[in-house]
Amino acid sequence: MNSIAYPIEKNMSDNYQHTPVMSRESIDFINIKAGGAYVDCNLGGGGHAEIIAKTANVIGIDMDQEAVDAAKKRLSAKRNIEYVRDNFKNLKNIVKEPVDGILFDLGISSYQIDEPSRGFSVKNDGPLDMRMDKSQKLTAEQIINNFEQEELEKIFKKYGEERFSKRIARRIIEIRDMQYVNTTFQLKELVEKAIPTWKKRESVTRIFQALRIAVNDELNSLKTALNDAVDLLKPGGRIVILSYHSLEDRIAKQTLRNAKREEKIIILTKKPVRAGEEEIASNPRAKSAKLRAGERI
Repeated sequence: MNSIAYPIEKNMSDNYQHTPVMSRESIDFINIKAGGAYVDCNLGGGGHAEIIAKTANVIGIDMDQEAVDAAKKRLSAKRNIEYVRDNFKNLKNIVKEPVDGILFDLGISSYQIDEPSRGFSVKNDGPLDMRMDKSQKLTAEQIINNFEQEELEKIFKKYGEERFSKRIARRIIEIRDMQYVNTTFQLKELVEKAIPTWKKRESVTRIFQALRIAVNDELNSLKTALNDAVDLLKPGGRIVILSYHSLEDRIAKQTLRNAKREEKIIILTKKPVRAGEEEIASNPRAKSAKLRAGERI
C-alpha cells in the first residue's frame, strides 16, 4: 500500500477549543470559592481551567501531552494552574489534599476530532491510532488487525452498543486476511459494506466510538476516577460530570447514586442538565451533552 502523508499541525495551542460545552452550567454547579482548590480532570484547551483560575487554584489533568503543552502556552500568564500529564484514573496519586471541586468534561476535544493524524474522526482519512496518550502502545490499528473475531464483536457490542457487531467483526476478519487495515477510511468503508444501507452512518460512528473507548480503557478509568473524586472532596465540595454518550452517563449516574446511598453526597441534579437550544445551534456537539453534579456532605 502506498504511504499517505497525513497533515500534522505543529502549533496546537490555537486548535483546541477554548470555550467548553455547557461552560456556564459547569461553572455554576462547581460553585467556585475564591482561593479554593479545584481539579479539571480533562484539561483540553484549558477553557474551564482558565475560568476557575480567575479566583481559585487549579490542577489541570490531561492524558494528551499536546493538550497540556497547548494549555500551558495559552495560559502562561496564569500562575495558579498546575499542569499534569496523566490519566485521571490516577487521581488519588495526583491530588494530595481534599479539594473544593472536581470537574470531568469527558469525551474528546475538537482538536483531536479535527486532526487527521490522531485517527479519531470518520470525516478525515488518517492512521488508525485513537490514542489519547500517544506514549502508550495499543492503537486501534493493532486491535483491528490482531484481535480475534469474538474479541472485536465484544468491543463493538459492549462499547458501541452496535446491533450489527457480529457482521462487522466477521467482515473485518475477511478483509484483513487479504489487506492490512491501517487507515480510518479503510475501516469506514468495510463497516459500511458489512451492514444495511440505512444504518451506515450510525454504525460507523458507533464502531469508532467503541474502538476509542477500548484503546484508552475509558470506562474503567472513569469508574475509578469518579469514585476517588467523591472521596477527595471537602465537605461542601462539588463534583461535576459532563458526558457525551450513554455509557459515560450511566457510570456517572450510578456513581452519584451509590455515593448518595453511602451518605457521602447529595445529588444536585435529579435529571441530567442539557444544553440550551442557542448553544446547540452554535455547537452541535452540545446536543449529546449531559451534566450531573453532587455535593459532599
